[in-house]
Amino acid sequence: MNATAFTTPSTPQALAGLRVIELGQLIAGPFAGKTLADFGAEVIKVEPPAADGAAGGDPLRQWRMLHNGTSVWWQVQSRNKKSVVLDLRSDEGRETAARLIDEADVVIENFKPGTMEKWGLGYEQLSARNPGLIMLRISGYGQSGPYRERPGFAVVAEAMGGMRYLNAEPGRIPVRAGVSLGDTLAGLHGVIGVLLALQARQASIGPDAPKGRGQVVDVALYEAVFNCMESLLPEFSAFGAVRQPAGSALPGIAPSNAYACADGMVVIGGNGDSIFKRLMIAIGRDDLATDPELASNPGRVKRVAEIDVAIGAWTGARPVQQVLDVLNAASVPVGRIYSAQDIAEDPHYRARDMVLPVTTHDGLTVEVPGIVPKLSRTPGAIQRRGPMLGEDTDEVLARLKR
Repeated sequence: MNATAFTTPSTPQALAGLRVIELGQLIAGPFAGKTLADFGAEVIKVEPPAADGAAGGDPLRQWRMLHNGTSVWWQVQSRNKKSVVLDLRSDEGRETAARLIDEADVVIENFKPGTMEKWGLGYEQLSARNPGLIMLRISGYGQSGPYRERPGFAVVAEAMGGMRYLNAEPGRIPVRAGVSLGDTLAGLHGVIGVLLALQARQASIGPDAPKGRGQVVDVALYEAVFNCMESLLPEFSAFGAVRQPAGSALPGIAPSNAYACADGMVVIGGNGDSIFKRLMIAIGRDDLATDPELASNPGRVKRVAEIDVAIGAWTGARPVQQVLDVLNAASVPVGRIYSAQDIAEDPHYRARDMVLPVTTHDGLTVEVPGIVPKLSRTPGAIQRRGPMLGEDTDEVLARLKR
């Protein structure tokens, strides 16, 4: 595995010519920056210098498993970006940042609300110098409201947004997903907001909006989570129903669950009416397939325990591969629960370019997730490895207008 995924696209990328200044750290803001960079935006990541014994740079450089002092995660989160070192706590650093932003289309920040204003880098100050500027602001609770000044992390946002309450076995302490979903969801919402703001800027949309006017994109971590909570609030509002944890099942939609096999586990989604019938026939339960009460979801929900027992009895007597073969042949959605090794070895991931090798500055080859989404005419690409701290400072600052 000595090849690398670094490529120079043969066609223009969707965001070519867009300049982004990334002031954020860790996950949410940088994830948004990574996504924009994957599709051709020039993303200039501003990082703090080493000070008081700290290593300097985005703390993510030191998170989880390291190679020669740098996280291999860095090769995902900061690919396609340029690194510039500036001390935003100094007058000189802030003025240089402002000059970079003068020539940018987008600035990304995920500091505590009020921090940018304290530094003289709030939207009012920056947009006075650059009226077309779009400012993506990601924070725990948003730029307004009674909680705006509270520190916010994804773990808290997932709890406040309603996700953590549901993520448990009944009667057990809620657990977290093994990744920071709140941050990633906020980053994705931030990208959507930036693209909407770019369209509005181009089309002169909005009250009193001259052509080329930017705006603020305000993303709160808890709101990004809450936006994905489906029927949670309407069911409470209409019926007073407080949805409860249900483990691996999906309450109100049946059958959809994880089931033990003789040598592992699978997930089965048999909740479509015709799918359910095919599933029951495949497992030898024609009696359930033809039961009129089970022909639609409301009836299946009433008898979901009986259905789960029937499916579990069939899967439990068979190895995972046999279950997959039988249900795939019957066009029933089914899948193994993948580990990192399963992902790395899966041929479909490879065929879709979703596992790609990149090489770090010191020669380590690391496989990273590919580009999402897939665009047919202006696809994204991995053109650069994650930068060393300050690697691009001289080149970027040399371009500033004097």
